Amino acid sequence: MRDYKKLEVWKKSHELTLFVYRNILPCFPKSEQFDLFSQTKRAAYSIPMNIVEGSGRFTEKDFAHFLDMALGSGHELEYACILSKDLGYINETIYENINQQINEVKAMLIGLIKALRK
Repeated sequence: MRDYKKLEVWKKSHELTLFVYRNILPCFPKSEQFDLFSQTKRAAYSIPMNIVEGSGRFTEKDFAHFLDMALGSGHELEYACILSKDLGYINETIYENINQQINEVKAMLIGLIKALRK
């Protein structure tokens, strides 16, 4: 088992989730509260949650499996942000910021997954 709080990828994904909660979700109209709003929120917190759950597993294979799920959530969040921008819910500046953070977390996840599977 690992201390997830020491993992840089968890720290970055936690910061990403906070950014979504503070800067993306408040931009959504009430009509999206149970649709895109909810899906975006779940995708965001699913990234660090899967890292945490995988950290509690005993094998590298199990940990890598949960990192794969976190990566999938990263892709899901990426698309939710593209859609949010294209629908006019978030502006270009916020989109560029979140996209950069998402890509950084995804790259870190891919690197860690590759290292675990060697």
